[in-house]
Amino acid sequence: MSDTFSFWWANLPQMLGGLVVSLELTGLALVIGMPFGLLLAIGMGSRLAPLRWLCIGVVEVGRGVPALVMLYVVYFGLPAIHWSPTAMVCAVIALAFTTGGYTGEYIRGGLVSVGEGTREAGLALAMPTADVLRFVVVPQGMRVAIPSLMGLAIQIFQATSLAYSITVSELTAQAYSISSSSFRALEIFGLAGIIYTIITIPATWVANRVERRLSLRE
Repeated sequence: MSDTFSFWWANLPQMLGGLVVSLELTGLALVIGMPFGLLLAIGMGSRLAPLRWLCIGVVEVGRGVPALVMLYVVYFGLPAIHWSPTAMVCAVIALAFTTGGYTGEYIRGGLVSVGEGTREAGLALAMPTADVLRFVVVPQGMRVAIPSLMGLAIQIFQATSLAYSITVSELTAQAYSISSSSFRALEIFGLAGIIYTIITIPATWVANRVERRLSLRE
C-alpha cells in the first residue's frame, strides 16, 4: 500500500496538470454552450417555422449524437473543410455543441413552464414582446432550469475524459500516458477516479442543495 501511495505522490503533479486542462475544457464548453443553448431554446419557441425547425434539429443532433462521436466528427471533419484547429479547440467545439443541445432542451422546458398568464400580464402592461421575453419569461424559465443545468455541468466535466481520444492532454490522457510507461494501469486510473470523485461529489451536493432551496421558494 505504501508503494501505491508513493507511486501516486510521484505522479500527482502530472495528474493535476491534466485536471487543470479538464477544468479549462469544461469551463469553455459551458461558457460557449450554455448561451448557445439559450438561443436555441428561444428559437424553438419562435413563430417562424424555418427558424423553429432549424433550432429543434440542432438540439436533437446535440442530444442524440454521443459526445465521443461528436469529438471525432469535429476533429476529423474540420480538416476536410480546410481548417485544422488544435485538438483542444476541437474538443471545445464538440463539447460546446453537446452542451448547447442539452441546454436548449432544459431551458425550453423552463420557458414552457412559465404560465401564459404571466406573458399576457407583461403584454397588458404595454411591454414589447421582446421585453416580456427578456425580463419576464427568460428569468423565470432559467430559474426552473438551473438544477438541470448544474447537473449538466457535472456531466460535461465527466465527458472531458473522452477528449483523450483526440490527444487532448486532460486527466484521463495523463493517466493513460503514465500507465503506458509504468505498466501500473490499475493504480494510476484508480488515482484518476479519486480525483474525478473529489470534484464531482461536492458539485453534486451543491446542485442538490440549490434544487432544494429553489423548490422551497416555489
